[in-house]
Amino acid sequence: MSTIHFSLALIGGMPGWLEITALLVIGLLIFGKRLPEVGRNLGKSIVEFKKGIKGIGDEIDSEADRSSAKEEEASKTTELPPAKVTPDPAKSVEEVEHPSGD
Repeated sequence: MSTIHFSLALIGGMPGWLEITALLVIGLLIFGKRLPEVGRNLGKSIVEFKKGIKGIGDEIDSEADRSSAKEEEASKTTELPPAKVTPDPAKSVEEVEHPSGD
């Protein structure tokens, strides 16, 4: 009965110092001579992961810039160009005072 409780204790909950020590010893036995190589590869993997995350962020920023530029361009093209009206020389010109007092 006590072995059942012991095995359930190993499965459930956080591992204690004894379990962590056992895992470290097993890891050293398996990867002993290759441990520096494993650490180096793990470091390279982390660096590549960070570069990938940064690349995704840069891509999102550039896409946001492109979409805002397209929106500005679309708003410029929807504005009407100034009307090309030629004045009629036969009509007299009326002067209008501006409200600013000029």
